[in-house]
Amino acid sequence: MKFKHLQLGMTAAALALTPSIASFAEPSAKYEITPVAEDLDYPWSLSFLPNGDMLVTELSGQLRIIRNGELDPTPIAGVPPVYYRGQGGLFEALPHPDFENNNVVFLSYAHGTPGENATRIARAVLDDSALTDVEVIFTVEPLKDTPVHYGGRMAFLPDGTLVMTTGDGFDYREDSQRPENLLGVIVRINEDGSIPSDNPFVGNDKGHDAVWSYGHRNGQGIVYDTASGTLYMHEHGPRGGDEINIIEKGKNYGWPAATHGIDYSGARISPFKELDGMENPLVVWTPSIAPAGFALYNGDQFPEWKGDLFVAALAKQHVRRVDLENGNVVGQEELFTELNERIRDVRTGPDGNLYIVTDKADGDVLKVSPASATN
Repeated sequence: MKFKHLQLGMTAAALALTPSIASFAEPSAKYEITPVAEDLDYPWSLSFLPNGDMLVTELSGQLRIIRNGELDPTPIAGVPPVYYRGQGGLFEALPHPDFENNNVVFLSYAHGTPGENATRIARAVLDDSALTDVEVIFTVEPLKDTPVHYGGRMAFLPDGTLVMTTGDGFDYREDSQRPENLLGVIVRINEDGSIPSDNPFVGNDKGHDAVWSYGHRNGQGIVYDTASGTLYMHEHGPRGGDEINIIEKGKNYGWPAATHGIDYSGARISPFKELDGMENPLVVWTPSIAPAGFALYNGDQFPEWKGDLFVAALAKQHVRRVDLENGNVVGQEELFTELNERIRDVRTGPDGNLYIVTDKADGDVLKVSPASATN
């Protein structure tokens, strides 16, 4: 679907996690959807600058900027070369928390060759229409030979450290249970790439110094809730077993020893859905929805959504609202199904509206705002 001057009214379908969890019989809010930018080449991630401008990454390696509501036709120069193959490419552009004063941006991307590639983080200064002072600060190890399961989502914690999800490389899923390597983990680093001294495996030989948590498959969403002090992440399962997890220091989240999913061939991956010493997920989706972007809604435009989690669903072509009350999941809702689009990212804008990104060769950035009186 291409947008010209299209506005969409409220429609939503409800879905319960289990019969014991409430779902929504009626749409939770009236909204309209309007286009912000069109014809992006597989846009992957959206972020906001303090002045309201938006950074959009294209998987093929372009960094785009939307200024004053208009997409600049010229990509930002100076992006480091990316390994663009399969699921690999340019992932996220995350502004520094003090961007207003330092103009620093962090990029996550696939780097390398077919035989040796990995997720990498670079730090750079955004100087109007170009990146300068580009410095590689972190590379996931070991290098792998598969063009899939990179993770690549980042978030800042209140102490100024940076966390990033990594994938298990698909063919190396057992490594997710070996925290001495960086496949299938969440890493935590300082903004210069150094390792915080309070990471769980610093000073011992039980894991890599950069590991914050492990036992993950392919996390493509991570968000920190400042109100509750909770770090949430979601990850792709295989056939079934997509998860939202509450991330805590040094914890093991099970993959592949414990999973609700089965292999793509139909074979059983593990007989266990949970195991002692491994954390159980907050939410499980079977069949898979293919979770991509992740947001915590903290705006004022939709009071009904305040404090809820929003998950971009690729396979199920919607945004999943996870209704949280005091940290507990009380229901779920499918939103924006009328678009009939794979959704790659979802974000809360500084204006309190919700923004979504569609996953295709001519992808869109769309704004979700409260329905006007005429709608």
